[in-house]
Amino acid sequence: MRQFAELVMQLGTSTKTNDKLDALVNYFSVADGKDKVWVIAIFSGRRPKRAVNTTQLATYAVELIGLPFWLFEESYHVVGDLAETITLLLPQKTSSEENTKPLHYYIEQLKIIEKADEQIRKQFIIDSWMEMDYAERFVFNKLITGGFRIGVSQKLMVNALAKTVKLEPSVIAHRISGNWDPSSISFEDLLSEQATATDWSKPYPFYLAYAIESDEIEKTLGDPNDWQAEWKWDGIRGQIIKRNNELFVWSRGEELMTEKFPEYHLLQSMLPDGVAIDGEIIPCIDQKPLPFALLQTRIGRKNVTKKQLQEAPIAFFSYDLLEYNGEDWRNKTLDERRGKLEGIVSAVNHPTLIISPIVPFQTWEQLAELRKSSREMGAEGFMLKKKSSVYQVGRKPGDWWKWKIDPLTIDCVMMYAQKGAGRRSGLYTDYTFAVKDGDKLIPFTKAYSGLTDKEFAQVDNFVKRNSLEKFGPVRTVKPELVFEIAFEGIAASNRHKSGVALRFPRISRWRKDKNPDEINTLDELKKMLELYGK
Repeated sequence: MRQFAELVMQLGTSTKTNDKLDALVNYFSVADGKDKVWVIAIFSGRRPKRAVNTTQLATYAVELIGLPFWLFEESYHVVGDLAETITLLLPQKTSSEENTKPLHYYIEQLKIIEKADEQIRKQFIIDSWMEMDYAERFVFNKLITGGFRIGVSQKLMVNALAKTVKLEPSVIAHRISGNWDPSSISFEDLLSEQATATDWSKPYPFYLAYAIESDEIEKTLGDPNDWQAEWKWDGIRGQIIKRNNELFVWSRGEELMTEKFPEYHLLQSMLPDGVAIDGEIIPCIDQKPLPFALLQTRIGRKNVTKKQLQEAPIAFFSYDLLEYNGEDWRNKTLDERRGKLEGIVSAVNHPTLIISPIVPFQTWEQLAELRKSSREMGAEGFMLKKKSSVYQVGRKPGDWWKWKIDPLTIDCVMMYAQKGAGRRSGLYTDYTFAVKDGDKLIPFTKAYSGLTDKEFAQVDNFVKRNSLEKFGPVRTVKPELVFEIAFEGIAASNRHKSGVALRFPRISRWRKDKNPDEINTLDELKKMLELYGK
């Protein structure tokens, strides 16, 4: 545990990528094999289930410390992180000896006690706290609460592993993807070629695009004849894989979603064996995408009802071919991959599997005009891909770009404020906004990003001087500050008082030039729903 705690502290305090890479390489060079597997799992999102919930964890700490719960909660609001708050308040450890238990010991014990009596769970956690130093307690608490946010991308971890085991990063990325259990696989088996060959479901790492602005297009991309344009659909990026006569559907977040989308099951008999197709999971009727909000009704449900299948039928918009006839096709050109993909989709000839159309254009100016019709197409803009590009791993600049349409915007007034988390835990940075409805204000969205640090400090000062009421951590403030909120889409919602829900809302600017009487109305918001409704 000490080695892992030191690694987390190094990663959390370093701002240089090379320093983080060196720290990971050093760790993977000396750590216990089981610990290395768990670190790969933790940093790629495969964290163990919580043995206790956050309320229980806080209660155990309060009882051990002998602190009133209200004072603990006030401390938590100031610190902004539960794991760190508990770590700061715990008493000194009872033993002067160094803790030698490895990371995997604690994770395995947390799994064992998950269904045990609460007293057993409580005793294990307290005993663990009392044998650990500050850094070990902090990462132990993070393991329980599940909140590792220390700036380690999967790409960085893959590069560190590649340096350690002398394999290409693309090979490593593929081998650590998919459905594997960190509690039962060894480090050697995880990275072996044999493991890849026997796991028929294993997906490929996704190739991601960088955003590009309109004024950068011609300078950055050059000759339009070198590029392929496709609509950028709003769905769930995924892969459909057929191997060993079995079908698998993966999300970009490496969640196996085969059973959530029964529409795809018929492809098991229609697709050739040994293929992996990259694309988008989208609700669709007659090859026209439906609002993303309909897809949300299907996510997270174990059993899909007949009504949901009828209201939100799902198709797969195919982008790319990653594997054909059991062979990795990622190093072939986009032109080659696209040609073969079109043949596969044409042979299947079923509305569940659709080829994402190429948008023909001659000049960047012509494409810019076509881009204005994105919302009518149910798209977010264009994907621009170099015809000669290979399929890479992760976000790489140069060959793939996303050219999104400008967001929708609305002017509103701040109504509620709450303190942020982490480095913003001492400032009011999380806001709820409202529009006018006659002489009333109707809250309709929340946002916590888009301002500079200086602006956040100014708003925080306003909140503290102009609070009207306090409900726990939330303050009602005088409705005087006007902001412009940007968002990607709007949908009807019966869960919100306003009747609408926004997609990816954020603050685009502080409208100091406007007063509260000039903000938009609820009717105007609903008009946007009528025009752009998702």
